[in-house]
Amino acid sequence: MSRVHRFVVPESLAGTRLDRCLAALVDDWSRSRVRRLIDEGRVACNEGPAKPATLVDAGDRLTVDEPEPEGLDVTPEAIPLDVVYEDSELLVIDKPADLVVHPAAGNPSGTLVNALLHHCTDLSGIGGVARPGIVHRLDKDTTGLMVVAKTNRAHQALTIAFSWRKVDKTYLAVCYGAPADESGVIDAAIDRHPRQRQQMAVVDGGRPAQ
Repeated sequence: MSRVHRFVVPESLAGTRLDRCLAALVDDWSRSRVRRLIDEGRVACNEGPAKPATLVDAGDRLTVDEPEPEGLDVTPEAIPLDVVYEDSELLVIDKPADLVVHPAAGNPSGTLVNALLHHCTDLSGIGGVARPGIVHRLDKDTTGLMVVAKTNRAHQALTIAFSWRKVDKTYLAVCYGAPADESGVIDAAIDRHPRQRQQMAVVDGGRPAQ
């Protein structure tokens, strides 16, 4: 059974390609994943057919019919979690470095999802078998706060908040060298590095980032 996602294009993504727009709206979807969904005819723009290069406008209605993920045996594991906040709807955890968020081919166990399944018995099922409760993610080597949905209502509300950029994210990074200025703003589009696909880089036509 598939899951239907509905989005309204925000002003910040007006004029971007459909595949880039959807990848920006859902942190857990890569552009290659989005393209497959479009190529399979699972994405509609304003109830009509769409192509990856379709340019979207603010207010456009996007519908995605996402197929169920393939079965995956994810077992609870007693991995310690640093829980910063928890109530009946959600929890916030401080993810340590070297912890992968969800199981995949190269990391079938020892992930945050395995730990969450041990900690909670009532996670939201919207994310599918391999991503219960996962609304957004952090890279393996990144440490920081992650919000996890325990109910479907919380999952939907958090997804909307992240999609509409209502959540502010602040990162601390190691800088090599000595910047000329003590403070400033970098406003440049980012996307996958054209050759080193595991890295991000400033790329023409990438996602707006400030």
